[in-house]
Amino acid sequence: MTVVKMHPKGQIVIPKEIRNKLGGVKPGKALSITFVKDHAEIRPLPDDPIEFLTGIFEDHPVSLSEELLKERKQDNITDENNSL
Repeated sequence: MTVVKMHPKGQIVIPKEIRNKLGGVKPGKALSITFVKDHAEIRPLPDDPIEFLTGIFEDHPVSLSEELLKERKQDNITDENNSL
């Protein structure tokens, strides 16, 4: 376990060994800090979030856009039946 001290302005230094384990976090890199129960979790954000998320649903068995289109068609049918 590594222990660091907080500076008066609330800053901490992430030790090099941990920065390396996070994928070589460099100055200027955006990090996400999330409060979870009784601790904080720090995660590096991807440089290009669009590229990072591309293909995330490739293994999904159904096209999400097709499902949305089906749902909208059903909503339109329901609306038409209710207006009669």
